[in-house]
Amino acid sequence: MSRALVHLLGVLWLCCWLASTGESQIEYLRYKDPKQPVPTRVRDLMSRMTLEEKIGQMVQIDRSVANANVMKTSFIGSVLSGGGSEPLPRATAEDWVNMINDFQKGALESRLGIPMIYGIDAVHGHNNVYNATIFPHNVGLGCTRQGFVISDWQGIDRLTSPPSSNYTYSVQASIEAGVDMVMVPFEYGKFIQDLTLLVKSNIIPMERIDDAVERILLVKFTMGLFENPLADTSLVNELGSQEHRDLAREAVRKSLVLLKNGKNESASLLPLPKKVPKILVAGSHADNLGYQCGGWTIKWQGFSGNSDTRGTTILNAIKSAVDTSTEVVFRDNPDNEFVKSNNFEYAIVVVGEPPYAETAGDSTTLTMMESGPNVINNVCGTVKCVVVIISGRPIVIEPYISSIDALVAAWLPGTEGQGMTDVLFGDYGFTGKLARTWFKSVDQLPMNVGDPHYDPLFPFGFGLTTESVKDLVARSTSAAVGARACIFTIIVTLIISLYLPG
Repeated sequence: MSRALVHLLGVLWLCCWLASTGESQIEYLRYKDPKQPVPTRVRDLMSRMTLEEKIGQMVQIDRSVANANVMKTSFIGSVLSGGGSEPLPRATAEDWVNMINDFQKGALESRLGIPMIYGIDAVHGHNNVYNATIFPHNVGLGCTRQGFVISDWQGIDRLTSPPSSNYTYSVQASIEAGVDMVMVPFEYGKFIQDLTLLVKSNIIPMERIDDAVERILLVKFTMGLFENPLADTSLVNELGSQEHRDLAREAVRKSLVLLKNGKNESASLLPLPKKVPKILVAGSHADNLGYQCGGWTIKWQGFSGNSDTRGTTILNAIKSAVDTSTEVVFRDNPDNEFVKSNNFEYAIVVVGEPPYAETAGDSTTLTMMESGPNVINNVCGTVKCVVVIISGRPIVIEPYISSIDALVAAWLPGTEGQGMTDVLFGDYGFTGKLARTWFKSVDQLPMNVGDPHYDPLFPFGFGLTTESVKDLVARSTSAAVGARACIFTIIVTLIISLYLPG
């Protein structure tokens, strides 16, 4: 056999060996093959994972303690931004994408390259992100897909009193109870250490760990994270887009509930006329975007003022809605003499609660901010007024109801104040209904439909409706045409009767 032929056979054998090795390698990494069924991919990946890698998947940490190396070496399954946890002040969408991709690249460099899930408290829009459109708090966005169970922020720490006094017990109790992923969010090393010890000591069975990790991986495969783990910047300009804001504006006007319209049935105040000489806008919440959005906006507890994100306050929405000839006067807390001396056509008073989230909002009195009652008394006792309540729940309003001409429950409408003026000025009609009973006094609480003592100020499902100005005009025009036709018929009938014999 010639040397050339031997060389050729050797090359052919090497090619065949490389090809067979490549095929086996593809089969070996079956979990990375998108053509395989998801359950197959999950089982394949699970079979390759060590205990350390599995426990890492059960950990969620805050972005403030995450970096590419931590993701790689601790096999972290998820990172989150808690309320107000942002890459930098007023971070752009691109800043967020870059930060998250850096974490993801670290996760992908781990032995098995398992991507992480990024979590964020998007309660009413992407509310941690500057310039994001903030929707009304009471508009719910539902999800029905299968998933996994995750604890709340430092939730397992609070299984003991005082919190964290027996962390090993907290880890054991939560995992045995069915928690799949733990929002640690900071001391992840201690959680990993304790859970590892509990498994190696046969206190928590390996089957429970596999059960949790299987559900986590099922979600990641179903989401397509293994094929598309990185975020891109192609949609960053959509943040705060007009399309988003128009949708939120629609949600605002549909969520508003009209509780009173006129001091008697024949004297409705709404819709308000846009063209009048002068109007008053008053109250702590009229020109405060933070109050308008409520908690879980930019920061955990929300913010006060107009500088932390972008949007339209109710005051600015009013100025845009009225006729250019209408003078709009704003006073946060006007006194009675000021109101009397200015000859206002009507007033719009916007008052309510400060922003809050979770236990910081607990209240036994459920009253509005201190200046609110004073503004209502000074303004509504002097001029026709509509009072708009900005709150995350029913609050005490019964003592002031008799002096108010029109009353609107606006809840926490978000960034799009024009949704409020859409209905106040009659571009659209009010359609909202109460999703909660509105009490007369806190002494009645708890109070639910069907209770023997059910005697609310406004019952569950209550809400007055109004027609848009356009519909009112159309109906009036139709009625006028009908009346003219009727008059014409009567006249013709009379004429005929006069000239016909008999």
